[in-house]
Amino acid sequence: MTDRVVSQTTNPPTVRSAPRRLLWLLALLVVLGHWLLLNAIPREVHVGPAMTPRNQKTLVFTTRRIEVPSVQLTQVVQALPVQPKPVLIQKPKNRPSKLAEALPTPTEVIDVVQETPSVITVQPLPAVPLEPSVSPQTAMDNTAERATIDTMKAESPAASDQPPEQAQANLTIPSSVRLTYQMTGLSRGLNYHATGLTTWRQDGSHYEASMVVSAFLIGSRSLSSVGDITVDGLAPKRFADKFRSELAAHFQADKGKITFSANTPDAPWKRGVQDRLSVFFQLASLLAGHPEGFPPGTKIPIYTAGQRDVDTWTFRVANQEDLSLPYGAMKAIKLTRDPRQEFDQRVEVWFSPSLNYWPVRIKITQNSGDYIDQQLSSSGPP
Repeated sequence: MTDRVVSQTTNPPTVRSAPRRLLWLLALLVVLGHWLLLNAIPREVHVGPAMTPRNQKTLVFTTRRIEVPSVQLTQVVQALPVQPKPVLIQKPKNRPSKLAEALPTPTEVIDVVQETPSVITVQPLPAVPLEPSVSPQTAMDNTAERATIDTMKAESPAASDQPPEQAQANLTIPSSVRLTYQMTGLSRGLNYHATGLTTWRQDGSHYEASMVVSAFLIGSRSLSSVGDITVDGLAPKRFADKFRSELAAHFQADKGKITFSANTPDAPWKRGVQDRLSVFFQLASLLAGHPEGFPPGTKIPIYTAGQRDVDTWTFRVANQEDLSLPYGAMKAIKLTRDPRQEFDQRVEVWFSPSLNYWPVRIKITQNSGDYIDQQLSSSGPP
């Protein structure tokens, strides 16, 4: 019994070691089988991106989810086109002075304001080429075109209503003509020059008169008068003064008033009324119609309308004077309108008997001493 126990302890049975060797053998077979399987697969076949150099560029397809915002419906309102705002164009501060507004007229001189300290002498514009001048003898012989009106005709129904100063007067309307003047002036120490062109037309029943004054770098200013020829002489219907904008006086004899576009109060219409341009040709008609009727010292009152109001201009006749004008030497009768109020102008005008009593010189002087002097330089057909 003792021998049997000892035998079991020192020599364990072989049955227990056999399963362990079998496990190792199976493990070896599994590893060998995997190795053979891996070597049997081609190396060019890959699951996923290849790592070989010839397949380094790989296309990657990527997707993402885009959230679309919800769309809200709104009402579409069509807007009216936007009206552009008016643009205010401001004139440069160094614009020409008020010399432009002071372009001289036969009846009015406006102040010339020099806004810069430097003194500028304005040169005259080139004179408009005229046809050959009308000589004094030709002018006197050309009486066929003149309309001679006798205001004392008994057949005139309105002769008894004429003002006293016109009751004894005959009128000889000057023939059509164009007159060019050279103008010089002084305003606030500034000497300036200008050119004036007067055009006078009449057909015995109607007349048209205009005067344009031009100055270099300044522009031009114009006066115009249109109307009828009646037993009282000239009867204006419209007088206009234009520079930048136009101001006009309308003579409404049928309504007995004179209206103004400047919105100034109406003035009463009177027989024999003139405007500030026609008044000079009315005076020429009076002198030519009855030269002996106006000796020195005679006063001739004329109801005269401007662009805003009406005033009575009274001219005093003086002696004849010898003039030396750009046109030539001649004798002329001088008439003077003296100022009645503080700011009135002194108006001096010379009429030449040898030139149909045309106004050959006009000088207007203000109370400040500023003046404009226009002298006849040439004449011709209108």
